[in-house]
Amino acid sequence: MNRIVIVGASAGGLATAEALRRFGYEGAITVLGDEPLLPYDRPPLSKQILTGEWQPDRLPLRGKDDIDALKLDLRPGTRATGLDVAARTVTLADGSRSAYDGLVVATGVRPRRLPGPEGVAGVHTLRTLDDALTLKARLLAGRRLVIVGAGFIGAEVAAVARGLGVDVTVLETAPVPMALAVGEHTGKWLARSHDDHGVQLRTEVSVAGVLAVGGEVTGVALADGSVIPADDVLIAIGSVPNTEWLESSGLTVDNGLVCDEFSAAAPGVYAVGDVARWHNPLFGTAMRIEHRTNAAEQGMAVARNLLAQEPGLRRPFAPVPYFWSDQYEMKIQAYGYLRGHDEAAVVEDDAPNGRLLVAYRTGDRLAGVLGVGIPPRTLRSWRALIAAGSPWAKALDTVAAA
Repeated sequence: MNRIVIVGASAGGLATAEALRRFGYEGAITVLGDEPLLPYDRPPLSKQILTGEWQPDRLPLRGKDDIDALKLDLRPGTRATGLDVAARTVTLADGSRSAYDGLVVATGVRPRRLPGPEGVAGVHTLRTLDDALTLKARLLAGRRLVIVGAGFIGAEVAAVARGLGVDVTVLETAPVPMALAVGEHTGKWLARSHDDHGVQLRTEVSVAGVLAVGGEVTGVALADGSVIPADDVLIAIGSVPNTEWLESSGLTVDNGLVCDEFSAAAPGVYAVGDVARWHNPLFGTAMRIEHRTNAAEQGMAVARNLLAQEPGLRRPFAPVPYFWSDQYEMKIQAYGYLRGHDEAAVVEDDAPNGRLLVAYRTGDRLAGVLGVGIPPRTLRSWRALIAAGSPWAKALDTVAAA
C-alpha cells in the first residue's frame, strides 16, 4: 500500500494520519479538508470560544511543525465530490482526481437546518470556527437568544449565553429534553439546572419558522401562532452526515457510511468519526457516535486495520463510547451506549450538591452510565463493568458492594 487518501481533516482524519506514521507506514498520505484551516478541535466552539476564555489560536490540534513532521499532502479548502470505488479515485471539486490504495472517509457531519429564508443575519448554526466567532460577537448582555433544540449543543450554548447576561429561551419538541438519549429522570434533572439559571425552557412546542425584517432576524414563529422575539436564533436540532459525495459510489449510506465491525465500508475503504456508522460488537448494534474521543480512537483502529497485511490480522473496533459536556458548574460524563436503553436506574441523586449517577440497562446487561459531579474513579469502575459486558443485576450488586 503506497497511497492513502483521507477525506476529512478534523480530529478523526488527523488521528488516522498520525497513527499510520506511528505504525510505520512510509507511503504517501493525502488529507483533504473542506475548511481552509489546519485541523482544529471542535468541542471548545460551544464553550471556551464563546465565553472568550480561549482565542482561536488555541484550537489547532497540532502545531505546524508537528503537522510538517508527518509528511502529509495536506490540502485545506479542498472538497471531495465523488468516489469511484472500482477505479480507486476520489473526485475533487475542481474536477481533478486523487488516486488511492486505501481510503479513509472522515467527512463528519453538518448541522441540520430549518426550512426558511437563507442569509438572514442573526440565524446561526454551530459547527465551524467561523460559526462560533459569528455567534460570539452577538452574545451581548441584554440581547435575546432563542435556541431551537435542547440537545447538548443547545444546552451548552444556553449555559454560556446566560453567563454572559443574555436572555435565553430554549424550544424543544419533546416533553423532556434529551429523554430519548439519557432518560426522563436525567433530562428533567438537567432541565432544572437551566431553569435555576434563568433559561426559559419551553417543551412540546413546534417551530413554524424564523421571522425576519430587512434581512435581520426578529423572532421565531411557533405552530400555535405565537411568536417569540429574538435578536439571535441558534438552530441546534441535530446533524446530517456528510455523505452526499458518496451517493454514486455504490457504498451503503444510511445515517452515515455503513461499515462492518472493522470500520470498513468496502475493501480498502474505511470510515472514522461522526460520519461512520459501524457495527460495534461489544454492544451488538450499529452506532454512529458524534464525540471527539470516539473519532480519535476510531482513527487509530482504522490505521491499524488498513495496514494489516492479512484480513485475519484486523481487529474489530469495539470501544466503550465516552462523552462529556460542560454546563454551568456541571461536568457531565457518560460511558457506554445510552440510546435505546430499556431502563435508567438512578443510583445517586443529590441535586443540592450537584451530584447525579444513573445506570442504563439494555436487554439484560449494563449498557451505560452517566454522572454529574461524580469522581472519575467511580465512573471508570462502571466503565470496566460495561466493557466486560456485565449482566445488569450483577453490575448493580458489584457497585453496591464496593
